[in-house]
Amino acid sequence: MTDSESIYSVSELNRETKRLLANHFRTVQVQGEISNLSLPSSGHYYFTLKDTQAQIRCAMFKGQQQRLRFKPANGDLVVATAQVSLYEPRGDYQLVVEHLAEAGDGALRLAFERLKQKLLAEGLFDQERKKPLPALPSRIGVITSPSGAAIHDILSVLKRRFPAIPVLVYPVAVQGDNAKFEISAALAKANRDPQADVLILARGGGSLEDLWAFNEEIVARAIAASEIPVISAVGHEVDFSIADFVADLRAPTPSAAAERVVPDANTLLGAFVNFERQIQRLMQQKLLRQHQHLQWLQKALNSQHPGQKLQRNAQRLDELELRLQHALQNRLAHARQQLAIREQRLYRSQPLTAINNQQRQLQFFRQRLQAAMNGKIAMLKSRHTAAAQTLHAVSPLATLERGYAIVQRHGSPQLVKSISPLNAGDLLDTRFADGRIVSRITDICRD
Repeated sequence: MTDSESIYSVSELNRETKRLLANHFRTVQVQGEISNLSLPSSGHYYFTLKDTQAQIRCAMFKGQQQRLRFKPANGDLVVATAQVSLYEPRGDYQLVVEHLAEAGDGALRLAFERLKQKLLAEGLFDQERKKPLPALPSRIGVITSPSGAAIHDILSVLKRRFPAIPVLVYPVAVQGDNAKFEISAALAKANRDPQADVLILARGGGSLEDLWAFNEEIVARAIAASEIPVISAVGHEVDFSIADFVADLRAPTPSAAAERVVPDANTLLGAFVNFERQIQRLMQQKLLRQHQHLQWLQKALNSQHPGQKLQRNAQRLDELELRLQHALQNRLAHARQQLAIREQRLYRSQPLTAINNQQRQLQFFRQRLQAAMNGKIAMLKSRHTAAAQTLHAVSPLATLERGYAIVQRHGSPQLVKSISPLNAGDLLDTRFADGRIVSRITDICRD
């Protein structure tokens, strides 16, 4: 027999299932083909990811589409980074997509996420381990390609802002199979011979594959092991690499890194300007941390669907208000009913009233008893008369009284219904209403 406490309502079961899915599957990557793509007026994407054997519904909300590098279309093979969820009103299992990438770089993105989660668990991204940048470096080290646009942008900005600070360039390949080894070796060399007190690791923009050297574990661990503060300035503002998370500071572009590493020379003309710049740097660092924290909060907020939660809470509040009103009305009606009952009890508890009531009941019961006895006697008489008449009607004697007779073989209870078994000389008993005769057959006439 089912325990009533273990019975879920539909909404409770859907809500519990959604919570279990969210807790068990944090962030997953799923590859499949887009089909049934729709774009309603809200700006959200709704589509299905399918392969040769199965399919799953997906939703990508408008705020997550800003980072898309392509326009999705039916038939596209993509890799979706998503949260596993449940659409509670219909009980539909679905993916809430945070990012879409064309399947060509899906494997790289999967490797990126795996390494990111591994290093995050080890604490390599923790803010507590990040080293502060020198307020005014004595020498700046730049690890980049000597022929790329990044070194040109950095030197141009440094020359404009503070040309007196020397720059030491560590030439490395920033793309290709050997790039990760050259970059990690340059970081180690800069720490073995610490001529610079801040390092800028830079390259220009490119595809995920072009920037892959900065997503290698050997490079990430070399940055983490550096005693010299490292600024990561890889790609454009929308590009994020593993180096960005491990570095002591992430700059959106190489030019921004150069501007971040040195103050403007004019700021040193007076103490007031110098303090102002220090405040600006502190604010930039705090804003960067708050921006990262805000992104995390926004992700958590989106996964919790606050609009639906608020709507459920508002509906629940209305329901509780109505229940409270009904409870108050029921309680007041109950109190009135109890008051009436007590008034009646008080009236009935008076001796004279009780005696009168008992006398009326006694008289009523006497009348009912007399009527019941009379009715019972009349009913029995009627039944007796009817039974006698019925019995008389079916009695053989009544039949004999109407002129009929019963013929039997003499000395046998067997009735004679036909002359077929009779023979001349047989004795017969013939019974009438008032007696019987015995006769012998002398002749048989058959028709």
